[in-house]
Amino acid sequence: MDTFQAIKERRSIRYFDTSHRFTTAEFDQLIDLAMQAPSSFNLQHWRLVNVTDTELRKQIRAAAWDQAQVTDASLLFVVTADLKVWQKNPGTYFRNAPKEVQDMLIPMIAPFYEGREQLQRDEGMRSVGFFMQTMMIAAKAMGYDSGPMIGFDPFKVAELIKLPADHAIGGLLVVGKRVKDPFPKPGYVDKSIMLVENHF
Repeated sequence: MDTFQAIKERRSIRYFDTSHRFTTAEFDQLIDLAMQAPSSFNLQHWRLVNVTDTELRKQIRAAAWDQAQVTDASLLFVVTADLKVWQKNPGTYFRNAPKEVQDMLIPMIAPFYEGREQLQRDEGMRSVGFFMQTMMIAAKAMGYDSGPMIGFDPFKVAELIKLPADHAIGGLLVVGKRVKDPFPKPGYVDKSIMLVENHF
């Protein structure tokens, strides 16, 4: 599917074919495409919990206002951010970069994040957002649908997936084959409100 078409046709879907399964090749392609998302200092903060256990899915559904897509979609991801990735050998993420790029950027990482807890969280959430949007567009281009979710108890889900203390949950993301079309797009903010030139 054409990229422009995929962007226009992407919708947040709630009703999925419960019998559909992704092939290994499709799953790998979806992940590989999502990983093309940008991130601050290329740190790729995102850490995905691919929830395949049926009972765990039921428990997460209970923590997500009993929304059916949690158990019905082919794939359920808890998309998290490693907020301390900047401390964990960040040079790894530059191993293919030219030496002059490594020498310039890697020393900048620690001073940028050190002691700035809010920035660490903001960057993690930004990275999660980029990742989720990239995956949703990729899924649509592959002929599938998706649904980002924030309607859940993050503390309960964190407990269920044994979330590390230095991680934060950015959202749930379901992917699969839809069985019911969504309602028409509800509308957009007027461009005169959305688009501001130079300053407010």
